[in-house]
Amino acid sequence: MESILIKDLYAPDIKTIAETGDCTVYRMENESGYGRITRYPIYPGIELLYNDMHMEGCRQDKQPRRGVMEINHCRAGRFECEFLNGAYAYLGEGDLAINMLTNKPVESCFPLSHYHGISVIVDLAQGAKTLSLVSAALGGISMDLYAIRDRLCGGNTCFVMRTGESIQHIFSELYTAPEHLKRSYFKLKILELLLFLGAVDPSDTGAGRPYFYQSQVAVIKEIKEYMTANLDRRFTLNELSRRFHLPLTSMKLCFKGVYGSPIYTYMLSYRIQTAAMLLRQTGDSVTAIGLKVGYSNCGKFSAAFKKIMNISPTEYRNKYCLTGANRV
Repeated sequence: MESILIKDLYAPDIKTIAETGDCTVYRMENESGYGRITRYPIYPGIELLYNDMHMEGCRQDKQPRRGVMEINHCRAGRFECEFLNGAYAYLGEGDLAINMLTNKPVESCFPLSHYHGISVIVDLAQGAKTLSLVSAALGGISMDLYAIRDRLCGGNTCFVMRTGESIQHIFSELYTAPEHLKRSYFKLKILELLLFLGAVDPSDTGAGRPYFYQSQVAVIKEIKEYMTANLDRRFTLNELSRRFHLPLTSMKLCFKGVYGSPIYTYMLSYRIQTAAMLLRQTGDSVTAIGLKVGYSNCGKFSAAFKKIMNISPTEYRNKYCLTGANRV
């Protein structure tokens, strides 16, 4: 069964690397890393994609596709979509987004440099015909794709929600489907997903998240680059607000929208992950590494490191060091 849109969205940057009767595996690569998409045709007009991205982002240069709906679930990482009108929407762990590809992203980015999730792609016209036959065979169960579109992403908008227990359970089972049962299992789970989406009330889902716009997102990314390029320095939020001419409240809200956590929380994690890399790959002393990532006091650095990594810097180096050096 021919893919609904993979080649249209990503060509010529995506290549087929494996193909069986059940699925097709694609790989894309650019200067920021690589991505892998595994595609399963489920029903005529409906396909399931597993997305495994280890890159900062990828361009999508093709024209918008009419009559195609995309349902995305984020399992881990973070997904940023920039739309033609300059608006940005974000998907974090446990989020679900539904979007018509007339509102196609011009670029997909992964602010944390990784993203893992599932996409369900539906050609409404063909999928509706398929589901009418399935519905009749199942005794008239209602799965109205056009009603889902009109209620959740009408007006060419991207609908983002936190998944409730029922929908989260569906996706958790899709991620762990037994290999020998996948084809039949996928058919059942896609029907279950569409059935639940048909009953979603947008007012009860935590939808209505703010969109951010290009000028805001560009400044937030500058702030992040500035802080990560100067890890040995500490900046107050007021300093950053003044330096980048962004109101404090807007800066805090937009940073969390882009990167999924407040500025100080993000930077704490970034400092400790950088320190862990330096402990593995260099012979620098623990004290020197602490200084490089913004800790003038070795005791405070060790305490912060252990709180995040559940192991002291010295113990971490002894366990994971790649250089053979074990300086303290």
